[in-house]
Amino acid sequence: MDRLWAAGERLTVRDVHDQLSAERPLAYTTVMTVLDRLTRKDMVVRTQRGRAYLYAPANSRDELTAELLNEVLDGAGGDRTAALVHFAETVSADEADALRTALARIEAQHEDTT
Repeated sequence: MDRLWAAGERLTVRDVHDQLSAERPLAYTTVMTVLDRLTRKDMVVRTQRGRAYLYAPANSRDELTAELLNEVLDGAGGDRTAALVHFAETVSADEADALRTALARIEAQHEDTT
């Protein structure tokens, strides 16, 4: 996923394989299998160009992180609010400022729709 996010364009299996193989030996078929599985999990979108497939992330890194956080909160059982409060208690001052800004923006959007 890191390679796809960093690319800024769609990549072939060969592109991803070549980048990863520069760091460690890796079979082409392994990269192809992983990209296929990520496609089936809707984490990657695939389009065909000639005989090759081009791969790109289905979501940004931030969007995927938020989706995973929601899955964790859903699977934690109990009270999502309590889990969020405990999480908020662990963030830095800068992260808390970012959360306040985001919450204010969300509240303003809700007020505009009512």
